[in-house]
Amino acid sequence: MPPIQITVFTGFLGAGKTSIILSLLPQLPKDYKVCLLKNEFGDVEVDSQLARQSSLTAVSEILNGCMCCVLVGQMKTALLEIRDNYRPDRVIIETSGSAFPATLAFQIRDLEKETSGDFKLDSIVTVIDAENFVGYEDSSTTARMQAAYTDLILINKWENVSERQLDDVIDHLHTLNDLTPKLRCHGRNGVSPDVIFGIDSKLFLQGQPHEDSAAHEPHDTEVETLTGPAPVVQPLSAALLESALAMLPKESIYRVKGFIHYKEVDGPSAPISSFILNWAFGRFDLTPLQGRSSSGGSDEGLMFTVMGAPGETKKLARRFASLIGAQVS
Repeated sequence: MPPIQITVFTGFLGAGKTSIILSLLPQLPKDYKVCLLKNEFGDVEVDSQLARQSSLTAVSEILNGCMCCVLVGQMKTALLEIRDNYRPDRVIIETSGSAFPATLAFQIRDLEKETSGDFKLDSIVTVIDAENFVGYEDSSTTARMQAAYTDLILINKWENVSERQLDDVIDHLHTLNDLTPKLRCHGRNGVSPDVIFGIDSKLFLQGQPHEDSAAHEPHDTEVETLTGPAPVVQPLSAALLESALAMLPKESIYRVKGFIHYKEVDGPSAPISSFILNWAFGRFDLTPLQGRSSSGGSDEGLMFTVMGAPGETKKLARRFASLIGAQVS
């Protein structure tokens, strides 16, 4: 029986990993089985819910920590469960925005040996947010390591920047990793599986590379996360949501994601629908949440998480929450 191929997606918060992964699925043969193992900050399964609305065979999640440090070992357990329950052709691992690729790769290499070849690391793919990379790369050890230890760099959101800005991003990437291919991609518009699958990674076969000592510290040194219940009795209007999100500085707040009640039109009888909110570095989108709607009653499943720089996130998250009538813990 051929080994289960593993593709690892890394990239800083908001780079667009989930969108790129979901763009691959419709292009695969109908009998090709793919499972997603997703690591998320906080306990709000936003991206996993998006994935469940796709054609994935199964979605597993590891929450409330990063599986390369605080939750080390849980990835192996999850992969073994996926093997035993589904035996897919491929597992896509989507890491948290602060995952160190070397640590994860060595866990997979160990699993290759322990299972006598049931698994095979096919590739590590790093997604770069061209619009914001130069800013967060300067302050994030994680972002630099993700760009350095990878088989392929996908430059996402490049259409949002000028040619000069894009050249600056590519120059930064070359200083971190001058040998790895760097390709522009179009997020939701699709990346060919032929580009991502079948790389047959040779990374981390001969020993662990030197890593900055910060790699072994908990990731709350780079990212602070706060979670709170979203308002459900009074649904959000478009104007209120946009004004609340507009006050968040992208230099300090990296992501806001969650489930919200949203009234697309005004009026007492207007329908209230549930949406998945994804905000990253000043841009956001809303995706209808299948199978959920509300007339304005309570729903404990509606939550949101704010992620940002330590020391700034708590204050800004509470201000954002007060504007939309919610709370954060």
